[in-house]
Amino acid sequence: MTQDQNEPVSSERRMLSRRSVLATMGALPVITAAASVLGATEAAAATASINPSAQRQTIKGFGGMTHAAWAGDLTAAQRDTAFGTGDGKLGFSILRIPVGENQSDWSRDLATAKRAVELGATVFASPWNPPASMTETFTRGSQTNAKRLKYSSYAAYAQHLNDFTTYMRNNGVNLYAISVQNEPDYASTWTWWTATEIVNFLKQNASVIGTRVMAPESFQYIKSMSDPILNDSTALANVDIIGAHLYGTPYSNFPYPLFQQKGAGKELWMTEVYYPNSTDSADTWPQALDVGEHMHRAMVEAEFQAYVWWYIRRSYGPMREDGQISKRGAIMAQFARFVRPGYVRIDATANPASNVYVSAYRSGNTVVIVAINKGTSAVSQQFTVAGAGSAGVSSWVTDASRNVASQAATSMSNGSLTVTLPARSMTTFVTSLSGGSSPSPSPILSPSPSPSASPSASPSGGTGTGPRVAYTMSTWNNGFTASISITNTGTSTIDGWTLAFTLPSGQSITSGWNATYSPSSGQVSARNVSYNGTIAPGATIDIGFQATHTGNTAEPTAFTLNGVPCTVV
Repeated sequence: MTQDQNEPVSSERRMLSRRSVLATMGALPVITAAASVLGATEAAAATASINPSAQRQTIKGFGGMTHAAWAGDLTAAQRDTAFGTGDGKLGFSILRIPVGENQSDWSRDLATAKRAVELGATVFASPWNPPASMTETFTRGSQTNAKRLKYSSYAAYAQHLNDFTTYMRNNGVNLYAISVQNEPDYASTWTWWTATEIVNFLKQNASVIGTRVMAPESFQYIKSMSDPILNDSTALANVDIIGAHLYGTPYSNFPYPLFQQKGAGKELWMTEVYYPNSTDSADTWPQALDVGEHMHRAMVEAEFQAYVWWYIRRSYGPMREDGQISKRGAIMAQFARFVRPGYVRIDATANPASNVYVSAYRSGNTVVIVAINKGTSAVSQQFTVAGAGSAGVSSWVTDASRNVASQAATSMSNGSLTVTLPARSMTTFVTSLSGGSSPSPSPILSPSPSPSASPSASPSGGTGTGPRVAYTMSTWNNGFTASISITNTGTSTIDGWTLAFTLPSGQSITSGWNATYSPSSGQVSARNVSYNGTIAPGATIDIGFQATHTGNTAEPTAFTLNGVPCTVV
């Protein structure tokens, strides 16, 4: 989006008019109410087969942007609505903020960023312009005042990005990543970059930046902006995330075969969009279901790991100006509250019937199924989950009259679940591969990195063999995330638990989810929170945390649960 700190609203209108041209030209695919109508009575769809063993991309999360200079900051209550995961919350796990060209502006978005981190969210940043001293004007086509970074200022610009990263870290926000440039190929009111210039910057300067580096954030996922990065081994080595925007991108351009071929070890994020437009109210229904289909295709066809909206609070955004969640926001929450960072998308029949879209995700033994019915009639939908037995199923629905509304519990029998998808609705199902009752409705993050004084229940262990722990790290320059799965291998229920382990030297926890952690380094105790204190025999729960390191990325070597040594897998 456009930048004009003095006149943010009029600047936004100028950008909207330019993107309206795209729509007029047919580049912006605005999906209207479903044209294909199912039968007047409930129709049966083909079975949606889900294979938990066929794993695709790891999900980093869902979120949006705040830009205090242009749209005002979120209030304290709005921050909790955006990044909380309980009822009436959006469940966002990603926040995007701007990199101000002047250091005096860097504090503007700090309060929201700090609260997002406290609630377990990932924060990344994108610049619109370098400092004015580093830029020059040039003629680009008919634009005589086009702006670009001076070639002689590349090193200084890298230091500018690094300084912003350091500033945020010193103020309690460890940026997950920083971008080289927002929309370098749509920059008549900010800074232009060619693909060659981005490649040269990555090759020569990006290695000094003290966090993950993102590029190119093309406004329309134009592959000619990112292909040169993937095709240059040195540039690719110095970038961590291929970022893209989806303004006017047709679904046929969502897949990226070259990234699948050459992007091993890199991440693929969708970092900005509003959809299907910015002119209608976000409460327009059933148009809001278009957002659900767009997200579905971004996950399944593009295989993005993150989906990030433009302004979090806007008339066309997930949160209205009054701080209440809109219909578009409720649709986003059907993903964001339940498909949490670290979940992995698994194979599922994506389109079992006309206007029905299905995707599925897994974390440990928890499986989340997201189903969209854009048709005007209800659909009887069967899901089969390979290798699953019988288990409870929790579900939440958004339709014309409900927003992420909890539904009566049901059950999966021998890996099969048959449900009714209401007309023009979106439903999220949460179940377990290990059987028993349905899992917690959403893995709610700890409200702050400060641990609680005691667990919510007195620890009592199951009998039988020792518990099983799986510990998975994702590291970068000076930080990492750790995902921990705890399985009760005993024959009786664990009612209240404390997982103890020792962090290697130089590692320190900054935030966590699904448990409270104390202290932040050394010998750590992770204690259950209110909703996951009980672990049935054979059941698995998932917890995790974000931490910093000083070069030592070793894993803990031993764990105990309620004093019982664990088997580490």
